[in-house]
Amino acid sequence: MDKTMDPKSGQESKKKIVIVGAGPGGLTAAMILAHRGFDVEVFEKEPVVGGRNGEMAVGDFRFDIGPTFLMMKFALDNVFHEAGENSEDYLDFKPLDPMYRLMFPDFSMDISSDREKMRAEIARCFPGEEKGLDKFFERESDRFRHIYACLEKDYSSISDFFNPIFLRAMRYIPFGRSIYQYLGNYFRSEKLRLSFTFQSKYLGMSPWECPGFFVILPYIEHEFGIFHVQGGLSEISAAMAKVAGKHGANIHLNAPVDKLLIEQGSVKGVVLADGSRVLADETIVNADFAHAMQTLVPPGILKKYSPGRLRKKRYSCSTFMLYLGIDKAFLDLPHHSIVFARDYHKNIDDIFRTLKLSDDISFYIRNSSITDDRVAPAGKSGIYVLVPVPNNSSGIDWATEKSRFRDLVLDAIAARTPMGDLRPHIEVESVITPADWEQSGVFYGATFNLAHNMTQMLYFRPHNKFEELDHCYLVGGGTHPGSGLPTIYQSGLIAAHLIGKKYGQ
Repeated sequence: MDKTMDPKSGQESKKKIVIVGAGPGGLTAAMILAHRGFDVEVFEKEPVVGGRNGEMAVGDFRFDIGPTFLMMKFALDNVFHEAGENSEDYLDFKPLDPMYRLMFPDFSMDISSDREKMRAEIARCFPGEEKGLDKFFERESDRFRHIYACLEKDYSSISDFFNPIFLRAMRYIPFGRSIYQYLGNYFRSEKLRLSFTFQSKYLGMSPWECPGFFVILPYIEHEFGIFHVQGGLSEISAAMAKVAGKHGANIHLNAPVDKLLIEQGSVKGVVLADGSRVLADETIVNADFAHAMQTLVPPGILKKYSPGRLRKKRYSCSTFMLYLGIDKAFLDLPHHSIVFARDYHKNIDDIFRTLKLSDDISFYIRNSSITDDRVAPAGKSGIYVLVPVPNNSSGIDWATEKSRFRDLVLDAIAARTPMGDLRPHIEVESVITPADWEQSGVFYGATFNLAHNMTQMLYFRPHNKFEELDHCYLVGGGTHPGSGLPTIYQSGLIAAHLIGKKYGQ
């Protein structure tokens, strides 16, 4: 075990780990490493933990800033276990059924993880196609088992592709086929395929471009279900911070990091915005990857991820957000609803190809007040609306478009949902545009980080043990395994394992 002696006490000193950012990846690493006996300090620029997995209070209403439902609960359970804890001692989980409602222009469909309910719903909306669901489960269980194992390991070396785990998974990876194309193995109807491929938007990608590799996403939802956390998913971050503190980690809020302290290609710690230096044996960066590499690392140091090369990478879409405190309850709308544009293909092309704002939009609504009485006053609703839009490489002027687009979204809600015109019922409101996301530290406002095309995954994504700087590790959506809460937790676990292995802890 690699330890040093404290010259004052004569005792073995703990290895010091500094973590930049208290988002879900950084908090995962913090609680695991603190549990393993490391001296952990976390520096967070905001007054609360969580990053985009944090909470926004608007008047008497509480909103999750970003993620709104938990899939792969077993991944969260695992990282709590790695920290010597049980997630259910800290969090109140509620499984959702239906998981969500899909609203097409001509019909709606409730999606359930109950296989019999789902088969009946497919038979109702797409007569004769329900047999495809049985085939889907039969084949995809094997694919999931092999591919998920690939996401649990790091890819620090090209030789990791020759690991038996990856080699066994190779035949389960549908190279050269999009998730939409791949779902043609099970379903003929375009709308039914879209019902199993819209999850590509969790990665900020088009279903016609997202690799077939990610067919594991709909399988995971249908096999394991999705969960709400009472109080909001931001409660997960709060619980992680509590666990980290219990095991000795120090989390500093309102403590922005100005830059990494780098000497001869090695990170020695961080320099805070107030000019103070904090030395560390290892440093973990939990920040938007492209933003961090251009703001925390002095110019001229990075080659592979220089500013010029970062701008040439592919990035996810962005999101336009409405957080609305409404003076009435909506009992006829489920917890989650997804509304498809009338011309969904054109809407997707506008977002990912032509990079312009659609007048015919797709959008997501969370009506969590019907499940959770902690998020809004009695008889009222906290309505969260997310609209996928182009990232800021589009050049869209959000100062000009914000008000117009906000009205377009409210018009679409009135026309396409049972909620009607919300304007007379809005008590409080907050809006986040892609420009706001970028101002907060999200490169191009790309809220799902680097895109997940095959040339930006696994070994080809920034490594958890960062390849350009020694003693530096990456967690979050911009590194392996990718964006989305479960994979971000996994990035924190991988980084913690790599550091623990290095020091025998």
